[in-house]
Amino acid sequence: MNAPKNHHKQHQHQTHQIPKPKSNKPITEILWVSLVATCIKLLLIPAYHSTDFEVHRNWLAITHSLPLSQWYSDQTSPWTLDYPPFFAHFEHFLSFFASLVDPIMVHLHLGLNYKSQPTIYFQRLTVILSDFVLVFGIYRLTRNLGYKERVLIWVLVIFSPGLMIVDHLHFQYNGFLLGMLLISISALEEGKDLLGGFVFAVLLCFKHLFAVAAPVYFVYLLRHYCRGGFIRGFGRLVIMGSAVVAVFAAAYGPFLYHGQIQQVFHRMFPFGRGLCHAYWAPNFWVFYIILDKVLAFSVVKMGFSVQAPTASFTGGLVGDSSPFAVLPRVTPMITFSIVMLTIAPCLIKAWRDPQRRMITRWIAYAYTCGFMFGWHVHEKASLHFVIPLAIIALKSVEDAKHYFYLSIVSCYSLFPLLFEAQEYPIKFLLLLLHASLMWIGFSSHFATTTRKAVESEQTRYEKTRFVIGRFGKLYLLGLLAVEIYGQLVHPILFTERLPFLPLMLISIYCAFGMMYSWIWQLRQIIKLH
Repeated sequence: MNAPKNHHKQHQHQTHQIPKPKSNKPITEILWVSLVATCIKLLLIPAYHSTDFEVHRNWLAITHSLPLSQWYSDQTSPWTLDYPPFFAHFEHFLSFFASLVDPIMVHLHLGLNYKSQPTIYFQRLTVILSDFVLVFGIYRLTRNLGYKERVLIWVLVIFSPGLMIVDHLHFQYNGFLLGMLLISISALEEGKDLLGGFVFAVLLCFKHLFAVAAPVYFVYLLRHYCRGGFIRGFGRLVIMGSAVVAVFAAAYGPFLYHGQIQQVFHRMFPFGRGLCHAYWAPNFWVFYIILDKVLAFSVVKMGFSVQAPTASFTGGLVGDSSPFAVLPRVTPMITFSIVMLTIAPCLIKAWRDPQRRMITRWIAYAYTCGFMFGWHVHEKASLHFVIPLAIIALKSVEDAKHYFYLSIVSCYSLFPLLFEAQEYPIKFLLLLLHASLMWIGFSSHFATTTRKAVESEQTRYEKTRFVIGRFGKLYLLGLLAVEIYGQLVHPILFTERLPFLPLMLISIYCAFGMMYSWIWQLRQIIKLH
């Protein structure tokens, strides 16, 4: 009786010992993915770049030519240094290599509006190389996932069309900054709270606009890291506080020593720039501005005299805020209060039940609130929540659908940044490729999970597959209609008149999509436990 059993056990053991094909390590796989992305970025080097290219070139010159005590007071160029000290030191580091490539590039006066081929290649390559911080950040977050899941998330992040447009065409350094955010989030998800808080403090000293999520970090770390009784909790609070203070002391201490700290903060927080960055960031204030204009028009039609505001909202320029014609004027303090009020639900959740698996969703929601209701919001700030949301896009089919709509709307809202005709096919193809890859990836992933769920009799968790509903199709077709109007119909109807009307339509239409995303995320924050 025992012989067959032993034979069966031996057979199982032998079967178990059969070597399986060994897959590549995640680090090798992601390097191949990032290499393909790098090749695409290299092809974009000769393309259009905005005034931000000259901004960062001038920062190279400032940090290379002047002593630290004059970095934030120099006015040789209108593109003055207005990022926190760590980013200034980053530019200073790059300037040493820039001086070897082309000395004029880092000359404070001769370098003004300088665009030699070596300068263009150098600055483009610095953005491409710094993107490997983003690669490392998304690697840390996904290294323990299954092969198909992590590759799909890598594609969403590394090939993000929004990042391609903003960093590698328009020209900025968002990739490596978002990489630092992802490193911080990955540390929190792993339970390494001290590391996560430290990296986030470093990030704030590179770009202060990431501070919108600081309340989430504070509440979460206070409740999750500083737990375990009064003595242990207070000790951990001192440790975390010391780490954060040390980071800020290293960043701002030298400027405090030179008596420049007030000038640094003045440059970093230019509240006189107005409520909106131009007017086309698709957030809540678009509706407020349009409502004010409609009310002003109606009041004038009724025979009342109304002082119309100047065209700072529709002139496409960054300038001082103009008073509204009818509605109350919005101040920085009002926007700050609204942002804090809208973030409150996830702060309450983080206080009551600080769960590691929810931290990414809370941080993304905080950045969404900052984008929707903040002061002088740049349209590029949508990347602050679009990129983190890619991490949780595969958590459920609802998350995938939401991300599908949001990433398309976010990318399309960035189209006005590239206004030259030769870049039009690039931005259009980037968005089309991204949408196609999302559709294929999400459809395949959720078809697989649905079959597995049925087989395991857990159909209540994954009953649905990835499909775009009627409402979603209509909204996406509306994006196409807005684009057709701006590119074909408007030039015929108005020739060169009302040049910013197509931009206003993009802003308004995308604002509806962003508003939907904010409401959807808020609902998820309240609903999920």
